[in-house]
Amino acid sequence: MKIEKDTVVTLRYKVSDAQGKLIEEAKQPMAYLHGGYGNTLPKIEEALDGQESGFQTTLQLQAADAFGLRDESLMQTIARKDFPPGVKVGGQLQGRDADGHETAFTVMKIKGDTVFLDGNHPLAGHDLRFTLKVTEVRAASSEEITHKHVHGAHGHHH
Repeated sequence: MKIEKDTVVTLRYKVSDAQGKLIEEAKQPMAYLHGGYGNTLPKIEEALDGQESGFQTTLQLQAADAFGLRDESLMQTIARKDFPPGVKVGGQLQGRDADGHETAFTVMKIKGDTVFLDGNHPLAGHDLRFTLKVTEVRAASSEEITHKHVHGAHGHHH
C-alpha cells in the first residue's frame, strides 16, 4: 500500500544534528496519520508521500522546516515564590505564552528569586538530520480520521 492521505504510517527514526551526532533514536516504532493532520513534520510527510513499506531515507532539514527558529519572546521569567515545588532545572511546566496559548516551558536556570523559562521546543533553532524507515502502511480507520490521530499500537490510546 502506498502512503497517501488517510493512511497510518509506522516508522523507525533517528534524529541527529547537522554534524551527524545522534540526538534521539526511537526505541519503539512510531505511527502517525498521514495527510496534513499535524502528527509529524510537513517535510517528513512530503518525503514519505507515495512511498511504501520498506522505504528508507535520510532528510536534512533546516531549523525552520524542523522545530522552527528560536523565538526569544518565548523566554520568560517568574518569581521563585510562584514556582511549583519539586521542579528543577531541566524540568518542564505547562503555562501560557504571551498570546495566551498553552505552552510547555523548560526550566533553564534558577537565580536568586527568579526562575528562567524557555517555551521554545528544545530542538528549535537547530538544523537536523532525520533517518527514517517505513515499517508498515495501512488504511486509517474512520475513527482515526475523525479524531485526526492513530489509535492502538504505537499510536494514541483513549
